[in-house]
Amino acid sequence: MGSRISRVADVRADSSPAGAGVPPSSMREVRVETVPLQRLAQFLEPDRVTVLESTAAAARTALEGRVVWNVNATASGGGVAEMLTTLLAYSRGAGVDARWLVLDGNPRFFRITKRIHNLLHGSPGDGGPLGQAERDEYEAVLASNLETLNAWVKPGDIVLLHDPQTAALAAGLRTSGAHVVWRCHVGRDVTNQSTDLAWDFLRPYVSDADASIFSRPAYVPEWLEGHRTRIIPPSLDPFSTKNIPLAPADVTATLRRAGLVDLPAGLGSLTFSRRDGSLGSVRSHGNLLVAGEVVPADARVVLQVSRWDRLKDMAGVLTSFATHLATLPDDAHLVLVGPDVLGVSDDPEGAEVLFECVDLWKALAPEVRARVHLVSLPMDDEGENAHLVNALQSYASVVVQKSLVEGFGLTVTEPMWKGRPVVASAVGGIQDQVVDGESGLLLRDPTDLAGFADLIASLLNDDDLARRLGGGAQERVRAEYLGDRHLIQYAELFAELLRG
Repeated sequence: MGSRISRVADVRADSSPAGAGVPPSSMREVRVETVPLQRLAQFLEPDRVTVLESTAAAARTALEGRVVWNVNATASGGGVAEMLTTLLAYSRGAGVDARWLVLDGNPRFFRITKRIHNLLHGSPGDGGPLGQAERDEYEAVLASNLETLNAWVKPGDIVLLHDPQTAALAAGLRTSGAHVVWRCHVGRDVTNQSTDLAWDFLRPYVSDADASIFSRPAYVPEWLEGHRTRIIPPSLDPFSTKNIPLAPADVTATLRRAGLVDLPAGLGSLTFSRRDGSLGSVRSHGNLLVAGEVVPADARVVLQVSRWDRLKDMAGVLTSFATHLATLPDDAHLVLVGPDVLGVSDDPEGAEVLFECVDLWKALAPEVRARVHLVSLPMDDEGENAHLVNALQSYASVVVQKSLVEGFGLTVTEPMWKGRPVVASAVGGIQDQVVDGESGLLLRDPTDLAGFADLIASLLNDDDLARRLGGGAQERVRAEYLGDRHLIQYAELFAELLRG
């Protein structure tokens, strides 16, 4: 079945009922600016700089005349898009022609791929089927995208396909002479019937790739073991708009201007730099708070920033906080932050999850509602969105991530880099990042609402512990999760592919 996608492009209109009438793809390229690779050097030990520079030189030689293409489902609204922005910018700075294309899909296609996403996490999601009708729709949409891709991708190029949305492109691209790598950013530590169902659907397509990349060894399905697979965890860019250090006065000015925290006027700057080097300024927003009032100036903020995804368990965070207020200091306020659901095209569940959280908030007693705030950040300016997240994470007293399942969890890496104490579920890649008691606190059972509240309270009630864990968190990211390691691992894989 994996090779079938290369044929569907030719016969779609005549023989694929589910794909009948699918228009040609309007796949688009995302422009990525060039960032000098040397900029990372200030955070690296000399020996790491030497290895990075020598690897970059070898990659330039091996990839001369070739393009490294990345294909995913969205240009914004998630960790994959953020990582691509960073890695491609540094790759281009190293002299590699790296480019980024975004799929064109319809709502039914994205419902199917969201279903696969949930199943790979071990969750039934919407409970819908993955039968022949879904396979036909999936293949028809990707066949249309393949037509566009084949006009751009040349023999000898390398194509990185990201996540389930892209898997069925592998066979057609290989037929055209490209080297194809499928990169899976999601997974589950222990398989179940849901994960088996998802892998049964994906196996014919994934098997057609030259190589596959996963974030953790536990995520590799048994039938891929022995095939060319790599374990490459994600990384963080310390210079991105979301992660660059902010002066306290700038944090105050930003959150006040955005209408999120009732802070006094000051002399802080509202200006931020975008990835392309242009400057932006924080706008005055009157509608970012979906539920709750502006956060009081004297509140200590417990923050979770996530997509509105059931597996991120925003509802569980809200319920834990609201039902265990007696264990928390009187000045603790919960702020749940997600993207404007209209700005995330590949996640049809977002609005449902947000509205469910709003309904939970409405059911709270008035005195509890006053300490819970739901925020929807604008997606029309990616730079401003990232700057607002940066300010919120920098301002928070505790950052949490109570995911039920997690592929990796850059929403944990980000506050760790800022030196914030974190409380997070011991699932997926989170447990690789957080050393319990050294670089954060781990919740062993992500459904333990009382235990979650107790961990938050332990940080709010012990400033020394919070400072120690915040410092340990930053050093953990510096040692393991900066971009040099990520780029080197990619370069090594590409060199192996080109050697045959």
